[in-house]
Amino acid sequence: MKYKTVDDILDRALLGYDISPAEGVVLLKQTNPEAIALIQTTADKLRHLQAGDLVTYVINRNINFTNICEQHCSFCAFRRDDGDDGAYWLDWTQIIEKTTDGVQRGATEICMQGGLNPQAQINGKSLPYYLKLVETIKQEFPQLHLHAFSPQEVQFIARLDGLDYADVIAALRDAGVGSMPGTAAEVLDDEVRRVLCPEKIDTATWLEIVSTAHRLGLHTTSTMLSGHIESPEQQIGHLEKLRSLQMTAINNGYPAKITEFILLPFVGQEAPKPLRRRVGRDQPILSDSLLLMAVARIYLGNWIPNHQPSWVKLGLDGATEALVWGCNDIGGTLMEEHITTMAGALGGTSMEPETLQKAIASLGRPYQQRDTLYQKL
Repeated sequence: MKYKTVDDILDRALLGYDISPAEGVVLLKQTNPEAIALIQTTADKLRHLQAGDLVTYVINRNINFTNICEQHCSFCAFRRDDGDDGAYWLDWTQIIEKTTDGVQRGATEICMQGGLNPQAQINGKSLPYYLKLVETIKQEFPQLHLHAFSPQEVQFIARLDGLDYADVIAALRDAGVGSMPGTAAEVLDDEVRRVLCPEKIDTATWLEIVSTAHRLGLHTTSTMLSGHIESPEQQIGHLEKLRSLQMTAINNGYPAKITEFILLPFVGQEAPKPLRRRVGRDQPILSDSLLLMAVARIYLGNWIPNHQPSWVKLGLDGATEALVWGCNDIGGTLMEEHITTMAGALGGTSMEPETLQKAIASLGRPYQQRDTLYQKL
């Protein structure tokens, strides 16, 4: 591949054009250090143009309310069957204790997701249980933003209760959910999903639920689980689907859209053995993640301006490095994190705001606290 081609693609991107899927694949397949350096520089320039130099962070607390799950995703070290060693399911008191602790430490957001526990019901129905999770927190702390329940959880509730996705989303919204995590996306490619998460929702369902949330006024994030069995073509296919989804929300004038893109590199250390063996390593390859983040900025930045690395997956040094590869946000304090940590991630489970501030300042960039929807605080 001649440099000129890479140059041409990057020049067009800097002029404000969207690059095509084929061009995205060309960028992702570069191995020459000079070409990769050009991609990084371009991503950093676009970040400056699209999001500015300010690096934001959010003070949030994670609550993974149960790890009991009916599914068996091939990358997941978090799930348990009911009765297994290490299986847990928080009660209402524990939920309030964790939330109170978060609020005392300055949290503006509770991020809540859990396993798909078929017993999580009230009077034989799933939705009332999830509504009670929301109401338990919102009654006590009405000011908190609840970032809760992935598209997979929405489908789970809808399936168990025989409801439409829109009914479930509207009920959660009305109960006080403020936005939806764009997790369970893994890679939006059904060939990959058949290996990674055969029981999970397919690509079309994920896209439908997220688009429905936008239409009903619920902002979402977007994510990609990278660095396992997927190809560069499949990675770009994923970014293309996210870009189209965001264009749909904006062009149709929906009241909500995707707020950010987060790359989640695969951590294999404690993952189930077949996938771990197939991938062949325990921790993410930082250089692969950085190139993918740079290409994601170039691919999505006109439509999704906020990009965030995962310090849990990459460690704080890796996440800080990502801020010069196209990212403009360093994520949240989390305070507690089980899903990635149980997979063997080395990044830790909690960050003090001061630690995040220091990491950002080490690059000579200004920092500011934000809320979940990217309003500066």
